[in-house]
Amino acid sequence: MRSARRLTALGILAVAITSTAQEPGATTLGPDAEAVIHYDAAEGRRDAVAALETRLAAGTAHLEFAPPHGYLGAVLRELGISPASQSLVFSKTSSQRDRVGPQTPRAVYFNDEAAVGWVPDGTVLEVAAMDPERGLLFYTLAQTPAEPPRFRRGTDCRQCHLDRRTVGVPGWLVRSMYTAPDGTALGKVPGFVNGHNSPLTERWGGWFVTGGTAAGDEHLGNRFFQDGPPGQMPIPVPAGGADAPALPGVGGAGPAYLAPGSDVVALLVLEHQTKMLNLLIHAGYEARLARAAAANTPGDGNPRWRDAAEMLLEYLLFRNEATLHGPVTGDPAFAAGFVGHGPVDRHGRSLRQFDLRTRLFRYPCSYLIYSPAFDALPEELRSYLWRRLAEILAGRDPGAGFAILTPAERQAVGEILRDTKPEFARLVQSAARPPGEK
Repeated sequence: MRSARRLTALGILAVAITSTAQEPGATTLGPDAEAVIHYDAAEGRRDAVAALETRLAAGTAHLEFAPPHGYLGAVLRELGISPASQSLVFSKTSSQRDRVGPQTPRAVYFNDEAAVGWVPDGTVLEVAAMDPERGLLFYTLAQTPAEPPRFRRGTDCRQCHLDRRTVGVPGWLVRSMYTAPDGTALGKVPGFVNGHNSPLTERWGGWFVTGGTAAGDEHLGNRFFQDGPPGQMPIPVPAGGADAPALPGVGGAGPAYLAPGSDVVALLVLEHQTKMLNLLIHAGYEARLARAAAANTPGDGNPRWRDAAEMLLEYLLFRNEATLHGPVTGDPAFAAGFVGHGPVDRHGRSLRQFDLRTRLFRYPCSYLIYSPAFDALPEELRSYLWRRLAEILAGRDPGAGFAILTPAERQAVGEILRDTKPEFARLVQSAARPPGEK
């Protein structure tokens, strides 16, 4: 029954958010949703690129063009993105696909609020940045020093970044593709789902992956495929031959990248946050659209955003996260920088601390609960989420959906949130007061 309600919620949103990009002057979301969300509006943007544009206009920031990376280093620095987050994708599945291949993979760098794509000798930098209310906004920056750097809003990205894979909103997307030795995508990996739910055996087709995983988690990274017999899936190219993939930029060969690898832990984090941020956008859209509908139809009280809220809660608390079958080892530089962003509770615990033995994080609650996108959720939705979290962490949830959380995990997550999220602490304290006490 709950699954049916989720499909209904997504179906309602799909009706409101209809891409009409082929029509002159059309909006990304369709006129009804655009009137509420203002996705395409130029004014009032609150994403990291808009903030950088403000600093550039004021002269407090400067983007230096430095070959061979162009503006890449300067943009990463201004957006607060670490080069250690580098992930390399060699499948031809992006807007600059003609320049991408195993010897010239596209590099992706990211933090909690933005991602930057760079291709060797590419004509533009590709930037995606989270606006807390509008969702993911797409930009390009021309890779030429001939004119002052200027970010331009993109439209091509929504061809892939606005469909059911992104929960029906302009959102983040990580794909796993069977990929030929020249980088051609032969087909998507069946069963792979954008996010942290798919097993590692279905992940990273078309990506380079550096770092180790357990034998039971053999992934599809660093592998080439070829067409199989008619009607069958692609088959692996034999390892060790001339077509065996080799990470570029190592030993002086190929273009120089900012980091020496494509870190497995960074990829795990990137996959988690793609769907988490999409679900935050989705829930925020649903609540704002429901509020607008209620204003137009007094007494309607449309509760559809509650289904979106429950979807968000399940993912937030890592229900149905794919199990790791042994230790995962990655680049210490990425892990240290990621964990260091905190915040921490009075015992030094953080939702950003890794487990990397049986699951991604030590404590089963997403660090993106601290994100501007979460804090910007409409008050009625945010209050509902806090109340439900309090019930779940206290073991009072009437369903069996969160039974996977142990008492120790519930206690730890609750204590961390009480110390690091004042809004949650106030709700818990208020609920603990005797009736009638203020």
